Amino acid sequence: MRRFVQVFMILASFVALVSTVQPAAAGKYCLQGSQWGFPGNCQFHSRRQCMATASGTNSTCGINPRYAHARK
Repeated sequence: MRRFVQVFMILASFVALVSTVQPAAAGKYCLQGSQWGFPGNCQFHSRRQCMATASGTNSTCGINPRYAHARK
């Protein structure tokens, strides 16, 4: 019985932890290139940030499709 209570408490703690985790917000711009796939690395909130990361690589920056086609 004691083992059952321990397992139950561990599972309850895990469920509580997982239910409070929020996904990272996607940025407005995506770093796009052959190594990134589609839509690319969408962590950039400004075009300047994206262009700085793309500098010196064979990548470009574009608007995140999820942002561009979001319902308002």
